[in-house]
Amino acid sequence: MFNLKTIALGCAAAAMSAVVALAPTQSEAGKVKIRVQSVLPTKADEVVMLKDFGKNVSDLTNGEVTIEVLPAGAVVGVKDTLDAVDKGLIEGGFAWTHYWSGHHPAAMLFGSPVAGAGVGIDNIAFVSWFMNGGGRELYDQLWKEMGMNIKGLMLQPVGPEALGWFKEPIKSMDDFRKYRFRTPPGIPGQTYKDIGVASVAMGGGDILPALEKGVIDAAEWCCPKPDSVFGFQKVMKHYYLQGLHQVVVNADMYINGDVWKKLTPHQQKAMQIAADASLMRSMSYRIFENGKALKDLTENHGVQLHDTPADYFPAYMNAAKASLEKNAAENKFFAKVWQSQKDFAAIAVPFWAGAQTSNAKLGMAFANSLKK
Repeated sequence: MFNLKTIALGCAAAAMSAVVALAPTQSEAGKVKIRVQSVLPTKADEVVMLKDFGKNVSDLTNGEVTIEVLPAGAVVGVKDTLDAVDKGLIEGGFAWTHYWSGHHPAAMLFGSPVAGAGVGIDNIAFVSWFMNGGGRELYDQLWKEMGMNIKGLMLQPVGPEALGWFKEPIKSMDDFRKYRFRTPPGIPGQTYKDIGVASVAMGGGDILPALEKGVIDAAEWCCPKPDSVFGFQKVMKHYYLQGLHQVVVNADMYINGDVWKKLTPHQQKAMQIAADASLMRSMSYRIFENGKALKDLTENHGVQLHDTPADYFPAYMNAAKASLEKNAAENKFFAKVWQSQKDFAAIAVPFWAGAQTSNAKLGMAFANSLKK
């Protein structure tokens, strides 16, 4: 004979079995593969870091979400990458958001806020604005302003980028203006034109062939490690580290909005956590890798490191400020984003710049001691 306690326990066990039977398993839920076409060749450092992000996503979702990185041009042309993600031709894309300034001028303020947005924001302060100063919410709004079915994830801040590579030393802006110079697209490149430099925008994979053929005379890309991977040291030996055009530059991943919505809340959260982690992982990776590359370039490849001419800084800064003001006057969302960055900078930059001055002086003292 069964007593009431036995019956109750039996009913509870049966109910639990029913719940377990109804709960979806990983295999039932299915796996999601997101093909991400990069605007770069697979050898680029940015792709190395993108694959690191993808591995973290896979680990955090127990293999439910995997990211397959496709090289530039695998499905569509580089210039069509964002439109292809919007239309669902590929699930994801990877680029710098300022590449899409033709869709909306405010894209520059997220991908490459020219001259530190004119208010002294460096790459670390940029991450602070994005995570704590309202930048993330504005970034989400950017895609709506563009009319794009996109979910963006910020992944890889870097900066400041080097001024670039030259065949001969430059001692002034007059020397600089003699060269046809590869620059980023959008406002950073236009600002060079505004100060009289013959700016030529082109994709990363086209730069070295253009230098070799004499289509351009000088070029910028990024920083010592990515530059050395591209092989600029093979054709040029004069390198200038200090530049203003991309004091901050950030590479992002774009996911088709429908693909994003089909992910479970846990999968979405895992991707967001992996993206936030990538912000720090990529910065720390860059510092050491760029240090090793600069040492190799100067010691083993005959590269001469120079200080950027002093008259470059006021010329570029003034032109950048004029460009920012012009775009803010012409576009309300641009003005809204820039105002957010200015409000953040008014609070954060006096502290951060002042604190960093000690580190910069200490660091330069050590760097100079190595030359003795």
